Amino acid sequence: MDNSLKKIISSGFSSLTSAFGSDNSSQSALGIDIGSSAIKVVQLKKKGGKAVLETYGAISLGPYAQTEIGQVTNLPTDEIVKALQDVMKESNVTTRLGVMAIPSSSSLIFTLSLPANVTEDKLPMIVPIEARKYIPVPISEISLDWFMIPQEVISFENSMNKQSSTVAPAPSVEVLVVAIHNDILTKFQEILKKTELRSDSFEMEIFSNIRSAFDHDIAPILLIDFGASKTKLSIVESGIVRVFHVVNRGSADISKNIAQSLSIPFTEAEKLKRTVGLETNSNPQVAEIARLATEYIFSDTNSVVLAYEKKYNKNISKVILTGGGSLLKGFKERASDNFHVEVVHANPFSKTEAPAFLDNVLTQSGPEFAVAIGLALRSLS
Repeated sequence: MDNSLKKIISSGFSSLTSAFGSDNSSQSALGIDIGSSAIKVVQLKKKGGKAVLETYGAISLGPYAQTEIGQVTNLPTDEIVKALQDVMKESNVTTRLGVMAIPSSSSLIFTLSLPANVTEDKLPMIVPIEARKYIPVPISEISLDWFMIPQEVISFENSMNKQSSTVAPAPSVEVLVVAIHNDILTKFQEILKKTELRSDSFEMEIFSNIRSAFDHDIAPILLIDFGASKTKLSIVESGIVRVFHVVNRGSADISKNIAQSLSIPFTEAEKLKRTVGLETNSNPQVAEIARLATEYIFSDTNSVVLAYEKKYNKNISKVILTGGGSLLKGFKERASDNFHVEVVHANPFSKTEAPAFLDNVLTQSGPEFAVAIGLALRSLS
């Protein structure tokens, strides 16, 4: 297992159930979220057992790719480094200690069901062999990490399934596996080196999202991370990712469709998307274009949720929204109508101490910074 990837899963879970450790360090920590259209950074400092917000900031990547703000980019490493250095400077970042997120869309996340007699010490030998069934490239090109799902969770599920079936499920253990291409890790290691940042590991953005957006939720929760290029779906139970799925639609697709349909520049389309969203009273034509894109996401999501409910005989109890796309006007209300459960925007800044006059701003921008905050919290825990 690659050292830079070691324990990215378990470290994400542990912070859900434990407070900060002993307050023996006043060092600040930086969370870095490099997305397809922007970079977000959050700097926190541990003080009195609490996470204190020191600074945060974001920068659009469009101009670095000679395109418009809000457009999806695929920048070379040097341009990403330049953008990261710029946002750190503009945000007055002072620490060199940071954790960087690996995009979930650049990885595979899946669950292995193994015989009940498999113990954790056997996983280093078994997981790479079993993972080949899910990974379309040579296993030598991949770095793996895994987490054995606690037996009490599986036992509870089995007992629930027995109530609805005369056939008891075969005893098994489940292992959550993450696979990341070595080229991706090399790229992020190069970014760290060129920005002179220190980090002992990386983390998948899904686990950063969980850390910042969840409390001590036990019942199944659907996390929708509506990004610029893709929408990531996770069903999380007791802090454990049970299902992960990527929808190849993002908020930038809405702006692109508006621009094409109305024959207007992308910049103008981006503004229309933000001001109109799904509200038909404001501009029915724009709202309809946005609706078509979001309905594709909801349709895909419904299939994922239905498959989960059939497999585990459980229903989703709540939906948490993160990502800049989730701030689309009317999206939360449409999600409520679709899922018929409580739908909330993540409020990750609530896990930090910040000046009271920033409360409204931080609450509104919270979903966009969920990953960066989760990363910084990891460094402080």
